[in-house]
Amino acid sequence: MDMTIDKQVLKSYVTRGVRNAWYPVVPSWRLHDAPLGITRLGEPIVLWRDTNGDVHALEDRCPHRAARLSLGWNLGDRVACWYHGVEIAGDGHIVDVPAVQACPMVEERCVRAYPVKEAHGAIFLWFGDELHREPEPLEFPEQLASPEWGSMLCTSHWNCNWQFAVDNVMDPMHGAYLHAVSHSMAEGDRQAEMRTRKTPQGLVFEKVGQRDINFDWVEWGESASFWMRLSIPYKRRYGPGGSFFIIGYCTPVDDEHCLVFFWRCRQVAGWQANVWKFMYRNRLEGLHWTVLEQDRVVLENMAPDPRASEYLYQHDAGMVRIRRRIEEVGRAHLKALAEAGHAIA
Repeated sequence: MDMTIDKQVLKSYVTRGVRNAWYPVVPSWRLHDAPLGITRLGEPIVLWRDTNGDVHALEDRCPHRAARLSLGWNLGDRVACWYHGVEIAGDGHIVDVPAVQACPMVEERCVRAYPVKEAHGAIFLWFGDELHREPEPLEFPEQLASPEWGSMLCTSHWNCNWQFAVDNVMDPMHGAYLHAVSHSMAEGDRQAEMRTRKTPQGLVFEKVGQRDINFDWVEWGESASFWMRLSIPYKRRYGPGGSFFIIGYCTPVDDEHCLVFFWRCRQVAGWQANVWKFMYRNRLEGLHWTVLEQDRVVLENMAPDPRASEYLYQHDAGMVRIRRRIEEVGRAHLKALAEAGHAIA
């Protein structure tokens, strides 16, 4: 059956975040003993660690009276609601209702549980729709997956929709202007011919005839998550490992806010990785935060509904390709839900 998806429904779905994917939701250091309440992809979620340090994630809603579970207590393999003490396990079923004997709520699964992976200093959740509750394997780009690379995670909260953050990374040309005084982006031509080439997991958008000079290329990848990869050259005095790579993820919070997760990577291991991390913290981290702040300020101060009035040109081709790809994925999800009889509003 050929089912047409309403444009406004598709826009709303994509704006809140495309499902059936893993997203990083918090850096690992943010989660301690107490339950932590967050909102991601518009969904209230409670996170906590059990006695083994493993992370659990549930819909942040007590099935009794809808109080926030994140206000409650961490009991190890379960969380207890502050309001009436209802205890809910990590898989979402009710373990105990201490105020009542033989309560019929016990053993009922009334709260959504999220599959969790903790890796590379971040906690990832699987946001599957009704047809994709079971997660796909989470695969990382080489710079995170290989022991030959060292990495450090940087996160930032931006007051803009996640798609604007993706647009920003998929635009290599802005580095020569917005970041022109950066220690690593001050070189290279301020004009460029751009091209797109396919990869097994997505595409690369790159400058023609310029490599390892500035922000010269960016890659979009899909491997049960949506990620971007780019490299920025380093001068040799900043230590071993060659170019500085960034692996980026953009996680929607709601319609108007997002989190960006940027892993800064170099091809170093062992003692060289430790030296690089020390040098980075002492000499470079402040400069890179300045670059991130420049991005944030521009994106948070765009004109209202910027896509309705933009006038794009050749350098925006890669960005447009990814916009279309995100819509294509979203449309496929909504069609599958509609054909299976699930509501898609």
